[in-house]
Amino acid sequence: MALKIRLQKQGRTHRPLYRLVVAEASSRRDGRCVEQLGNYNPSPRGRELRLSLDLGRIDYWLGVGAQPTDTARALIRNARKGHAPSAT
Repeated sequence: MALKIRLQKQGRTHRPLYRLVVAEASSRRDGRCVEQLGNYNPSPRGRELRLSLDLGRIDYWLGVGAQPTDTARALIRNARKGHAPSAT
């Protein structure tokens, strides 16, 4: 079973929210996940957080062989540095 750390799209049209999840590589993008690791809001309003990750669990999953996608890797790197990613 190959595991990926990737984004799962939530929210509504023109107002996306993403969950950072561990899922099997063969499952659908918004399908079943093994565990939710955090949230990413690309366009926060007011006091909403842009990025909230559980770095302890991410380290665990990386230790047992889960591979992050390029976007997930960038979000994890930014969370470790302590600042939110820039809006694109």
